[in-house]
Amino acid sequence: MAQWMHMTQLIQYLPGPTVNDLYPSNSFPIEVRHYLADWIEKQRWEDFVLEKVEQEGQAKILLDQIVNMLQSMAQENANVVEKMKLLQISRSMTIFQQQPLQFGVMVRDMLRKERALLRAHPTVISSPQYPQCRESPFSNMQDVDNLVFKVLEVQEIRQTIHQVQEELNWERQNYESIGTIQPNGLDSSTAEIQKLQNHIQQLEYKVKAMATKRFQLLKECVDCLDQCQTRLISRLKVWMWEQHKATIGHPFDDNLNVLQTWCEQLLGVNGKLKQELMLIGEPIPELQERLEQLLQVLIQSSLVVDKQPPQVIKTQSKFSTTVRYLLGEKVAPGKPVVLKAQIITELQARSLGNVPSDNVGELINNTAILEHNTASKSTCATFRNMSIKKIKRADRKGSESVTEEKFALLFSAEISVTCCDTPYRIQMISLPVVVIVHGSQDNNALATIIWDCAFSEPDRVPFVVPERVPWRLMCSTLNSKFTSEVQTQHHLDQYNQHFLAQKIFDKPDFADDFSNIMVSWAQFNKEVLPGRTFTFWQWFEGVMDLTKKHLKTYWSDGLIFGFIGKQHLHLILKDRPNGTFLLRFSDSEIGGITIAYVSATENGGQKIQNIQPFTKRDLEIRSLGDRIQDINHITFLYPDYPKHKAFHKYYTEPQHPPTGGYIPVSLQTKVGMDSGSAAISESPHNAVSYPMDPALSVPNMVPHAGSAALSESPHHAVPYSIDDSSVTLSVPSMAPHAESPHNAVPYSMHQFQQPFSPQESITQDQMETTASPGVDFNPNSPVVFPHDMGTGDTMDIVLDTLLKNLGP
Repeated sequence: MAQWMHMTQLIQYLPGPTVNDLYPSNSFPIEVRHYLADWIEKQRWEDFVLEKVEQEGQAKILLDQIVNMLQSMAQENANVVEKMKLLQISRSMTIFQQQPLQFGVMVRDMLRKERALLRAHPTVISSPQYPQCRESPFSNMQDVDNLVFKVLEVQEIRQTIHQVQEELNWERQNYESIGTIQPNGLDSSTAEIQKLQNHIQQLEYKVKAMATKRFQLLKECVDCLDQCQTRLISRLKVWMWEQHKATIGHPFDDNLNVLQTWCEQLLGVNGKLKQELMLIGEPIPELQERLEQLLQVLIQSSLVVDKQPPQVIKTQSKFSTTVRYLLGEKVAPGKPVVLKAQIITELQARSLGNVPSDNVGELINNTAILEHNTASKSTCATFRNMSIKKIKRADRKGSESVTEEKFALLFSAEISVTCCDTPYRIQMISLPVVVIVHGSQDNNALATIIWDCAFSEPDRVPFVVPERVPWRLMCSTLNSKFTSEVQTQHHLDQYNQHFLAQKIFDKPDFADDFSNIMVSWAQFNKEVLPGRTFTFWQWFEGVMDLTKKHLKTYWSDGLIFGFIGKQHLHLILKDRPNGTFLLRFSDSEIGGITIAYVSATENGGQKIQNIQPFTKRDLEIRSLGDRIQDINHITFLYPDYPKHKAFHKYYTEPQHPPTGGYIPVSLQTKVGMDSGSAAISESPHNAVSYPMDPALSVPNMVPHAGSAALSESPHHAVPYSIDDSSVTLSVPSMAPHAESPHNAVPYSMHQFQQPFSPQESITQDQMETTASPGVDFNPNSPVVFPHDMGTGDTMDIVLDTLLKNLGP
């Protein structure tokens, strides 16, 4: 049905004559293609050739099935106009009864022309989505109910035939004895004999007519069962498709109860029709074979992966998955059904007709028993502690990475159903999975899964995906994944989407529409972004993770502008008053958010500055709302919302003084604005000065109004210039002799940082500057430590950021 879904998008752009030639109204109108799309695409039309006259029989069968399906649809359609249209089409198609092979070739050519048109217009076609043609399962259940009524009608006719046959047998017996002498010695009259003969003839005719009707109804029931089962399997595929799309945030209803009821009803109907065929007395091979084939397909199609395994699996790690059998209540009692799981390659997934002989991985705890839950009425096999012990990888092509190699789990079992004499082998594969051996591969493996989920087509050959897709599909995927991962209703707006396109295509000056420009897998997650050390997906995933863990409510409230380029940033802020700011995701660092704001220059002009991005570690130490509150020279959120009004609910309430005589500790963010130092000392001669190591900057020290008072001990001074954003930490002083300032003990940087922070290192924040004049700061300003530090005093330490890593 995927081909027709593509065509429905393309037809609106085709000229009228082209469409009329493709679907001639007098022989194969477009309505037939639409109503029977799924069935048509499942048949082997390519086998038909005019010269092969032996194929006429098969072509005749397909033609009859189409006519019967159209007639059934017409009878079930409540719309009178559509009903008459379908009946007219079914009658018009009888012109092929004498030339069924010509009909088969015509359908073959029509499908070929469709494929040619689709290849000629690739940019018009978007990835097909099952939900666009999704039917309500409840409306389909009404079709099943109609089928059940038809079966009841067959049973009633059989019972009526039996009653009439009994009456006929009785009348025949009377007729045979009518020639005997009556008790009064008179012969039977000729009139009575004639009357009896007429009655017998009427009964015989009635039995024959009802037998004909019974056969016709049986055939209709089998046709209707075929249609209902085809719709069921199509609906199961829709469910699996939606389950696949849920990976990128599409809505998904995982309830299988309606589909299970549907399966059970169809199994019951199949069994009853088999019984009716047996009660006829004369074998009807055609209907019996069709019922057996439908039964086999139903039994094998009722196995689904209810809870998929994780699509990125690390070896030696436990994971779970659940497989459900929709005909579980019909499983024959006795021997338990054991499902076995094995890992298969992409190539093995393409030939599921045979049991894979080559074992490509070793699974631990790979068997589970199919168990029925009476409360939920579900029959499931749950693999709770499965693990991949080792994996055998295929030979890779070119630059293909191990995180691009896709596998799947194959679940299989042998099962017996109550209405069947022989057991059936059932199997189902999971969604594609990527196997990794180290956590560092997780991000790239997830990129493979996202691309597969977003751009695979229904009913594809496992696990084929296009190498390039239009940006509009990529953009839709990024938006869907972002909103679902962050769990927000606030979508990426047009500015965000345009910047993402500029970034992935490396076209910062491109202002036109990117929609139909093709983006490749390499651009998504193989090639690093220009001037960076990471790929587009690695950068985007970092932003998602940051927003999910620390910025969800800010984003949902619309306080974060998000993805915006520096050129666009300058454009919207250039005429704004000083102090106007906005929040944007860093485009130079993975998982960072920065504050861009308007400030004054020395000559009275304006410049736009960007504070060094805050990462997850920064926001774990102090929230974004509190950091914004700390920075006094940002006042209005773009375009003109007062800062304290917009972010008030995110401010942390002041802490109550601690009990037990402890001195309170507080943090505060500072952004460097002045080149002078913050002097809190009147006796700096009692300090030893150390040069700043450029590779490891020590934060500046300034007094903090909320900390314990330092003004009483001004000789404990640390003259220091403020360079950039920083955090003020108020803590007790460390030296034992406050009264002896000359007992100086020089501390090296590494000796100093350890008592004041549990973090790994101290780094100096630096601002990202735009094309506007930058900020002046001196990363090598000296640090002066006091000769002595008293236990009775406190000191304020200004930290640029708290401790990321010493290394890069």
